[in-house]
Amino acid sequence: MAERIVAFLPGWIGDAVMATPALRSLRERFAGARILWVAKSGVAAALQGSPWNDGVIASVPSKGLAKLAEPLALARMIRNQLGGAPDLAVLLSNSMRTGLAAWLSGASRRVGQALHGRRLLLSDAIEPKRDASGQLSPTPIIEIYNEIVRVSGCAEPGLAMELFTTRNDESDAVSAWSVAGFRPGIRIVGLHAGAAFGAAKLWPIERFAEVARKLAGMGFGVIVLGGPVEAAQARNLVARADHPMVRALAEPGMPPLSLGLIKAVVRRLALLLTTDSGPRHIASAFNRPVVTLFGPTHIAWTETWQENAVHLAAPVPCGPCQMRVCPIGHHDCMKNIGTSLVMDVIRQVMEGIAPLAAKAGVPGVRAFDPPRIALGMMTIAERKSA
Repeated sequence: MAERIVAFLPGWIGDAVMATPALRSLRERFAGARILWVAKSGVAAALQGSPWNDGVIASVPSKGLAKLAEPLALARMIRNQLGGAPDLAVLLSNSMRTGLAAWLSGASRRVGQALHGRRLLLSDAIEPKRDASGQLSPTPIIEIYNEIVRVSGCAEPGLAMELFTTRNDESDAVSAWSVAGFRPGIRIVGLHAGAAFGAAKLWPIERFAEVARKLAGMGFGVIVLGGPVEAAQARNLVARADHPMVRALAEPGMPPLSLGLIKAVVRRLALLLTTDSGPRHIASAFNRPVVTLFGPTHIAWTETWQENAVHLAAPVPCGPCQMRVCPIGHHDCMKNIGTSLVMDVIRQVMEGIAPLAAKAGVPGVRAFDPPRIALGMMTIAERKSA
């Protein structure tokens, strides 16, 4: 039985949220072990309040020559905090840096995907799925994480993502509602217009503003989310909407922006409209309805099969390209998603109606892509009932 475990968490917040079923399963399987996480500060903040770890090492990637020594320094910190070499290293991160750190830590088992030339650093190398040409085949990341912990000895983690809030987070959210002037009982819709991945994921800000204005006119409160780097964008959206019931967390007088505040706010929403970004998964982790606007990214990579999650996309011949900036310059994959379509889908979801999938090649709702059973990926319960 493993007594000392280190888990290297994904670098993106959305990916880390998708890893929560795997992290929960790891804690349940090794209840008596000391489990240490290695995570970037943003990821650690997103998962704050979780009962599934006993400590966190803040991972701050170095630059230049210092980058060469980073895996060894990380390995030393892991051994120091665990009181010896790990019995098990679970690599939910795909980087060579974390693979080398796990190997240098002396971990008896090192389980992860065989990517970026690190196969020899792993004791249990999981082959990534590839197409006939050898290219990586779009595979739901949540299933990849689940497979890694299954190989590590855990039971099927399932798909239920989970996050937690603290008392301070909840207090800040109450303050935000007060500053916004949202009266008790009003339903609040959240908007998130940013995307850390790059400009290609962005929907035109004037369309977000139009949706916000229409929702406010229908009697909803609207709160615009965003971190510090998205503050100016959020305030711009509010100014364009020009309605007293459209507010932003980045406004003066609001509590300090933090991931904890965003989690507590999202937990209170009637619905979230967002680009393909981290808040999308935060909403699902709190079982909040979410409508996601997809453009350059392949839905299959981040499919989580949540019942109240709706995907909107406008198919284009050049996509999904997975590029951070539109390589052609027209950005049609996002521009072809109209506000009328978005409003229709929001109305249906708010009324508890499951929107129908659009026909192939037509902008609209995209069905679960791909169906989970078609991938041969079933939960234990699904296998028993099949």
